Amino acid sequence: MKRTSSSRPRARTPVAHAHEARARETTSAIRSRLLRYLYWTVWFVALPTVVACVTAWISARASGAEVAGDLSSILGLARAQPAAIGIVLFAAFETGLWGARHQLPLARYAHAQVRGDLPPQLRRHFQRARSLLDEAEGILARNERALARDLTSEERGRIGSALEALRRSMQVIPFDATAFMDALKRTDADIDMRLGRWRKSAVRECLEVSLVAVVLALALRAFVIEAFKIPSGSMIATLMVGDHIFVNKSSYGPAIPFTRSRMWTSMPPHRADVIVFAFPEQPEIDFIKRVIALPGDVLEVKNGHPIINGWEVPSCRVGTWSYVDNGWNVQRHEGDLYIEYLGDESYLTFYDQGLDTLPEYQGPYFAKPGEVWVMGDNRNNSHDSRMWFAGHGGGVPFENIRGRALFVWLSLSDEGVDWSRQFAPVMGRPRLPPAARSLEPQFEQCLNHRPTPTSPPPR
Repeated sequence: MKRTSSSRPRARTPVAHAHEARARETTSAIRSRLLRYLYWTVWFVALPTVVACVTAWISARASGAEVAGDLSSILGLARAQPAAIGIVLFAAFETGLWGARHQLPLARYAHAQVRGDLPPQLRRHFQRARSLLDEAEGILARNERALARDLTSEERGRIGSALEALRRSMQVIPFDATAFMDALKRTDADIDMRLGRWRKSAVRECLEVSLVAVVLALALRAFVIEAFKIPSGSMIATLMVGDHIFVNKSSYGPAIPFTRSRMWTSMPPHRADVIVFAFPEQPEIDFIKRVIALPGDVLEVKNGHPIINGWEVPSCRVGTWSYVDNGWNVQRHEGDLYIEYLGDESYLTFYDQGLDTLPEYQGPYFAKPGEVWVMGDNRNNSHDSRMWFAGHGGGVPFENIRGRALFVWLSLSDEGVDWSRQFAPVMGRPRLPPAARSLEPQFEQCLNHRPTPTSPPPR
């Protein structure tokens, strides 16, 4: 007799069920992990940073009306040191958000998993109960001798019983909301009464969170990134007066705070790097210039154009451009705008026709081991390596280098914020100043016809 196959689906084996369960658990764990990262990144990194920067920017904006009194001092400090004000504001916003961390969206994914049958309105209390248990266990562990001396065995027993009752109310199935809240209130009261002297007050917790936020911000400033303000026009047209830039302090190795040493070094900088450094003649003053010559190079300058080891750095004339200097003596500067090519970089340089008082030829200069020679992009209006040490010239020692410039994060002028400078790059593809838009065709042509070679020969 011929057998017929059954149309019924084959029964699933326990192994298949186990694989599916593990797959579901893995997917759920990955989703929870991503949501947890999103929660901490958005609420405790991105939002405080954005709000602090916006508030510092609003405080630093120049307005037509002068404010008198203490407020004028605060606004003056905000204009002079927006980075410092930003750190303080970051700490304040971080502290406020930390106090509301259990009520923020996605908070249930950021903390330890709670029971699935827990009513939403009790999630905050459940987290509070967990924190209370952790706090009590920490106090009992850290202060064992003091507790044995100051509390009777009956009091210690009551504390243990209250903690155990709270744990049971959190684990019982089905969940009893009334019993849980009663246990939480009793335990909180017992701990406050008997362990109150060892508990952290709300003020202390707030101060600790603020301190941690400030320490993190200062550590970031000391080791990773710092803000600097451009006070002069020596780097025009790459950087304008009033630009606020971020500087990567770890580009050449992490610096050790309060010293001129690094944990490890990545020196020398590359040619054409824009660096912030301590001025060799007055180390308390920070300068920003572009690296032109490296250790062992011979540098000469002809009409503002550098010559390295006998090789002239190639350039392309973009056209005539002018800018207004709004310093104590308002003055219009007109000259020639060039693109210069050095190493992997292309950057704008400006030759002021009204300040061509420098010698036609400067040099030769010899870059010694452990130093780089730098020049400003505003070639006829820059106090750089060519002029230092009574006109004899000098390099920047490696230990004086603070870091490499990144981009403009804020630009302030007498008219207010210059939005055209927002996120203007310091390195990489150059950006024409807004007043030079008519030179766009020549600018693009110079960029698209990059000469070769762009690196000098060895000495």
